Amino acid sequence: MKIAFTLNGTPHTINVSAGQKVLGILKELRIRSVRRGCDEEGKCGNCSIILDGQLVNSCMLIPSQIDGKNITTIEGLSKGRELHKIQQAFIDAGLVQCGYCTPAQMLAAKALLDVVPNPTREQIQDAFSGVLCRCTGYRQIYNAIDMVTQGKRAEDFTPEYKQDYRVVGKLTPKIDAEQLVRAEESFVEDYVAPDALHLYILRSPHPHAEIVSIDSRDAERLPGVEYVLTHENSPKTWYTQAGQTFPEPSPYDQQVIGSKMRFIGDRVAAVAATSYELARYAAEKIRVEYAVLPAVFSIEDTVKEDAPVIHDRDLSLDPIDIGGDPQHNIVARNSGGIGDVEQGFKEAAAVIERSFYAPHIQHTPMEPHTAYAYMKNGRLIVHSSVQTPYHVRRILSNILEIDENNIRVIKEKVGGGFGAKQDCSVEDVVAVIAYRTGKPVYLRYSRKEEFIFSRTRRPLYNTVKAGISKDGRLTALKLTTKADSGAYGPHCLTVPMNGCSKTLPMFTCANMAYDVTSYYTNNIVPGAYQGYGVPQANFAIHLTLAELAQQLGLDFEEFIQKNLVYTGYQLDILKQLGEGKEGLAQKISSCGFPECFEKGFARYHGWENAPKSPDEDLRQGKGFAVMMQGSGIPGIDAANAVVRMVGDGTFILQIGGADLGTGEDTVAAKVAAEELGVSQEQVTVLAADTDVCPFDKGSYASSGTFFTGNAAYVAAHKMRKLIVDAAAEILNTAADELQIFPGGKVGTASRQLSYKELAYATQSGSGCGQLIASGAFTTDRAPIPYAAHFAQVSVNRRTGMVTVDKYYAVHDCGVPINPDLAKGQVYGAIMKTIGHSFYEALEFDAHGRCLNANYTGYPIPGIEDLPEEFDVDLVEIHDPITPYVGKSISEIACNGASACIALAINQALGIWLREWPFRPEKVLAALEQR
Repeated sequence: MKIAFTLNGTPHTINVSAGQKVLGILKELRIRSVRRGCDEEGKCGNCSIILDGQLVNSCMLIPSQIDGKNITTIEGLSKGRELHKIQQAFIDAGLVQCGYCTPAQMLAAKALLDVVPNPTREQIQDAFSGVLCRCTGYRQIYNAIDMVTQGKRAEDFTPEYKQDYRVVGKLTPKIDAEQLVRAEESFVEDYVAPDALHLYILRSPHPHAEIVSIDSRDAERLPGVEYVLTHENSPKTWYTQAGQTFPEPSPYDQQVIGSKMRFIGDRVAAVAATSYELARYAAEKIRVEYAVLPAVFSIEDTVKEDAPVIHDRDLSLDPIDIGGDPQHNIVARNSGGIGDVEQGFKEAAAVIERSFYAPHIQHTPMEPHTAYAYMKNGRLIVHSSVQTPYHVRRILSNILEIDENNIRVIKEKVGGGFGAKQDCSVEDVVAVIAYRTGKPVYLRYSRKEEFIFSRTRRPLYNTVKAGISKDGRLTALKLTTKADSGAYGPHCLTVPMNGCSKTLPMFTCANMAYDVTSYYTNNIVPGAYQGYGVPQANFAIHLTLAELAQQLGLDFEEFIQKNLVYTGYQLDILKQLGEGKEGLAQKISSCGFPECFEKGFARYHGWENAPKSPDEDLRQGKGFAVMMQGSGIPGIDAANAVVRMVGDGTFILQIGGADLGTGEDTVAAKVAAEELGVSQEQVTVLAADTDVCPFDKGSYASSGTFFTGNAAYVAAHKMRKLIVDAAAEILNTAADELQIFPGGKVGTASRQLSYKELAYATQSGSGCGQLIASGAFTTDRAPIPYAAHFAQVSVNRRTGMVTVDKYYAVHDCGVPINPDLAKGQVYGAIMKTIGHSFYEALEFDAHGRCLNANYTGYPIPGIEDLPEEFDVDLVEIHDPITPYVGKSISEIACNGASACIALAINQALGIWLREWPFRPEKVLAALEQR
């Protein structure tokens, strides 16, 4: 069948075949901006195009539907170097984070504004309702529309900070924003060679089984099938997929493909073929005989005496002792504390103990897990959407038993990470087959595979016991956590430990204790997720303390403020709460709780005058929560940077940090530019390429701004000294008489060299050579970010429906380096947690099979779920630990919404909801039990 259509102004006539979708046709025409974010169900909107003026999902169209029509994609929006006003507005509004769904969002804006030049909030909401985004939280879409329609500017929505700085704290574009709004080559899928082999993973249908025999000969005989990997020819190395600094506090309990299946979906075989369809067909030809074993799906069952042993493994393989007892299905355990909690409970006027549960929750990054590998000059090259390229290189080196210098890992743009892509969960199998075949190999998870086989938030059972005196002082606080680690153990200790280490240290309680245990089950494998155990723990602690305060008739607001830490407070509890080893106690260098409260409660108290709904079944309530996080892991994390002055006096900054769309590269550029006295545009960043850039632990543990940013500062500070020393020699002046001037000049008040002149002088044959400076950053202390969140909800006591009407977040992130991007991080994190609070949860049948692995069964928040009043403010707090570089911002913002909402529901209806999500049936059940 032949069809003709116009694409971005260019006529096309092509032959199409039965079964093709327009999305596939556009991909063949090298239109990168249409992204496959769902399994062609029309649910994500990331493949959107404008067809004769209408925004439509290209995955839902067949070729005849575009015959004779006009198609517009983002590639046709700009004219040459000039961006379209919508593209520019998205950049200026701070809306460009990972960028995977950005083209679809911009097309939604264009389709709307072409018809409605001045849309209402409701019209904007309707126009964007079909495009899902997990990064931005949607809020700044309204700002971008106002920029286009009303001529507003970025500073109308976000203030700038640090008036004495020129770059840090200022509203400047994210350095890769133009690349992303133009849909230039960015993501792994954009670089895959046409002749790449496609990989399909055959997975276990049983939750627990041994492979008795496997026969792949029928698959291997098929023309176009290049390689079949099974447990019989797979590397025998035991390792952890966890992307953590070595020695990892995770067990070495996994092989690329093993003979024992431990959950439904465990790898049985991997088939590499010339097409995905052929690889899948070939996998169906593999004959497998299983010996099915008993399976366990709950902590209660896995600890029974007759429970099957899921891992009969050698503990000596583990790099460090994490307290595991695999014979009893215990992956890890740890306990400790300060003071005497039992004595504290005895001294209390009131004591309560409450238990809470949070289930498996999917990250749902818009870009599924993706990896592409090939051999070049005898070396393995891996392109990946991973958060930890250097850890992946180390893991692949161990699996393949080749030196790390023979492996190059390139982190391409990451279409949403949130912790899901911290681990080496797809790179291992892709690398093995590429290394063995010598051919390019590509693996991209389907949305169903992403839901089940990537990673999830860890199911946690948190029990909080608290005691307070009559005057409202905490006398004792204990947090007990039981974690379901599923079939394998990545992050098994650190997630529940982090839940303790980022909640207990908020309080000035002399008697605190924790007890964490992680268990193997035959469930799917959880991992790291933004917040890393803290959202669940903070939810549990807030509700317990609120109920305790109610019992004594104490005002919860006063009670919380009375028991919070402050600047200068010594956090001895942190010494107990290490990650696989003893932690580091530290004194709080700065604490912005007072500033957060001043702003937050001023608005929160004003909500009391909100008009009541005429619906007599509606009740309103308010709640607030406090939170903290870390800025990396002192004593464990490390980052490095290199600054090179190039021939015209501008700079190349090489960092190992992995920007996930959060703006980490921009942070590093701004810090270096500030120190060197140049503009952000005069610093080009090369990042996250293990051949080109120095080591960095990667992006996790809220470490990017503080660790990578400080490495950039150290390197730039050294470059500054090199500049002064080189200029002193040229000017025949003592170095201590010279200074750096804004605009890239060095010298005295009367005589100066431009950086361009200096570069020419140093790089000429008679000069000292190119100026190159390296910086390494490690530390034994890190600034702690603090925040306060406030929410107002409406609850229908007849239907159980809850809506968040108002939400306000105030954050102490030190100096906001990228103010608009920082706010965008907070909006996105809050919306994720609103989703977790109301409807997000993976569901399983009695045999461990996931029942809702798609966007129909597992909805995530859309723009229509935004609170009507939704704002974020950043308070500027000076922290003495380092210059320029602020505190973390992304993860902490996940830690408050569930607590705020649950407390607001309690105020509205007098019920306590102790299990995520707060679905209507749970609200109604709690009302009946009240």
